[in-house]
Amino acid sequence: MLSETILDDVLDALGADQLDQALDIVAELQAPDAASLVTELPLEEALRLIRSMPVRRRAAVFGYFGPPQQASLAHEMSRQELATLFGHMEHDERADLYNRLTPEQRRALLPGLAHAEREDLRLLASYAEGTVGSVMTSAYVTLRPTQTVHQTLETIRLEAPDVETIYLAYVVDDQRRILGTVSLRELILAPPDQQVEDIMTRDVVSCQANAPKSEAARLIAHYDLLAVPALNEAGQMVGIVTHDDALDVAQEGSTEDQLKLSAVGKLTGSLKDATVTSLFRMRVGWLTVLVFGNLFSGAGIAYFEDLIQGVVALVFFLPLLVDSGGNAGSQSSTLMVRALATGDVGARDWIRMLTKEATVALLLGLTMALAVSGIGLLRGGPSIALVVALTMVVIVIVGSVIGMLLPFVLARLNFDPAAASAPLITSICDGVGVLIYFNIANLVLSLPA
Repeated sequence: MLSETILDDVLDALGADQLDQALDIVAELQAPDAASLVTELPLEEALRLIRSMPVRRRAAVFGYFGPPQQASLAHEMSRQELATLFGHMEHDERADLYNRLTPEQRRALLPGLAHAEREDLRLLASYAEGTVGSVMTSAYVTLRPTQTVHQTLETIRLEAPDVETIYLAYVVDDQRRILGTVSLRELILAPPDQQVEDIMTRDVVSCQANAPKSEAARLIAHYDLLAVPALNEAGQMVGIVTHDDALDVAQEGSTEDQLKLSAVGKLTGSLKDATVTSLFRMRVGWLTVLVFGNLFSGAGIAYFEDLIQGVVALVFFLPLLVDSGGNAGSQSSTLMVRALATGDVGARDWIRMLTKEATVALLLGLTMALAVSGIGLLRGGPSIALVVALTMVVIVIVGSVIGMLLPFVLARLNFDPAAASAPLITSICDGVGVLIYFNIANLVLSLPA
């Protein structure tokens, strides 16, 4: 975590026009921490500090800025500054930055880049956001199957400064179709005159560049890979997704799922930097929908108005019971959404999960019914206690089943299961819970004593 003292020292140095002192302080920080510090500075001071850094350091720090900071700083840079920056950034990071530039900036930038850099940039930037291609890098080592181990090590030594990783190299044919992989460990242990094709691993896990980027993250996690190669439609290798990029993808996906589970729209950038307008737009849609959804609860209560007037004690237990159903449904929904997202549960497992969830819900309902029946006995006598206990069992079962089934239904309809948010489940269970409660009360209390 970045110390406020360090930030104050940098601000004091810049305020006193001691740029060298500020640069010395920042130079001692890791690139991610330096980026966090520069983000806290006013735009003019941030740009001044960035421009004064050595070019490789500048590119490394720039890669850790969030999209808003990158766009703001890039907008203030000249064409030559941007071209120099692009020439030293990681391949995938500069493609992301390129997509954030204005059309005018792109047209001005491209002539300042070398031909190879332009073609690489156009390739990586051509993939749609959210695909494997949008997070892959083209900086990796490729080998020929007939190369010897000695030749291969020389190739890696020459390419090491410009590639993302040297720990895994990819053996390809003349059409760039992947034949196998070989690790640096295997090369070090092999005889120098042995050919790569004799020691390479031929069973290669790969993914399509147009596939969702979560697929690359899933493969890396499942097979414990350092990186996964990405192929185009012709089966040619066009890039790799490394484990650190996969971690970013997984973290981003987890954040999106958490926001969806809370019925919140997608957050772009940092919450700290988000505007009031963007935060309002993220939340207002679902809240408005849920307001009208909750009208069903009110309609149910109004329908049983005579019963409520006759037995006022029923009102005391209404929030307790409907909230219990909503809570049980939210728990069930969260478990199912996560299981579906990780692949632990598939759509074909819904019957098995329904049976298991109903059993668990029954046990939960009986436990909670036992806990509240005593309060019902004190507040309204045996008949109210019976109503509360029966309702608790039924409402917990129904709420849990709704929470479990809704993610399966959404997945079956090709919607994101995470849309089965806790507020949505709670609103549905509230309306259903009101009907269950008062129908049971009407039935039990109308029985002859």
